[in-house]
Amino acid sequence: MSTLKGLVSLVLLVIVTLFWAVPLFALTLLKLITPSRMLRRYVLRGLNHVALNWIGTNLWWMRRWLKPKLTIHVPAGLSPHQWWLVISNHRSWTDIFMLQMALHRRIPMPRFFLKRELIWVPIVGLAWWALEFPFMRRYKRDQLEQNPDLARIDREETERMCQRAQEMPIAIYNFVEGTRFTPAKRDAQCSPFRHLLRPKAGGTAQVISLMGERLSGILDVTLRYANPEPNFWRFLCGREGAIHLHARRLDVPAWMLKGDYHRDPHYKERFQSWLNALWRDKDGALDSLA
Repeated sequence: MSTLKGLVSLVLLVIVTLFWAVPLFALTLLKLITPSRMLRRYVLRGLNHVALNWIGTNLWWMRRWLKPKLTIHVPAGLSPHQWWLVISNHRSWTDIFMLQMALHRRIPMPRFFLKRELIWVPIVGLAWWALEFPFMRRYKRDQLEQNPDLARIDREETERMCQRAQEMPIAIYNFVEGTRFTPAKRDAQCSPFRHLLRPKAGGTAQVISLMGERLSGILDVTLRYANPEPNFWRFLCGREGAIHLHARRLDVPAWMLKGDYHRDPHYKERFQSWLNALWRDKDGALDSLA
């Protein structure tokens, strides 16, 4: 029965995607032929409207069909008319839908850091490109050691996204571990945390450096699944079990606005210490929820 439910869920995802793909493709074509950035901003607002309704439609049927056992704690005072940075631990593709259930229309249209390969996902990849999501190449350590200039490519992509973000409120989501947590990955990187991988500070630091004055705050999200090995298929089958999402609002410290993560080693060390302290708190919170 659960497999049948999962198949129905997949069909619903496809139907919703195809339905909203029609206005998405039309606006994407219009954006391609629009001659100026000022006019493209109006088209982008239309694309944001389509994407928000796309997300909302999926959340509507998921709440009624899958009925996830999600406990949500979010701070008061959030607004879709402000700029936000959302950082979170990462366990499953389900995380994206749980974040949206908690934050949809409470903060602006989200932008995720995505792996470059995801641009080729049918329909969805085009949507992410048209909505100006940042696509990151995520080079391996040995590649960067052989050619340090490769690191500039991802930094330049983040910079473009942050420059465009000045034009209208957005929420930038960053899974700062860079990949989904598994015990094997934790052990391979000798992570000092029980429930988390080591956080990567570079992208977060760059966003704060470029947008710090605009940001209304940082939302630090902790996701915990009762199932020790969550996955998206189990979620679509309605078998994921209890999920707990806790978000706290953090002010952007003044010192973060006055440094350069990639050129100032003292600033870099201070920023990494700040993020590691957040991750220690998050690991402790996950311990208390276990």
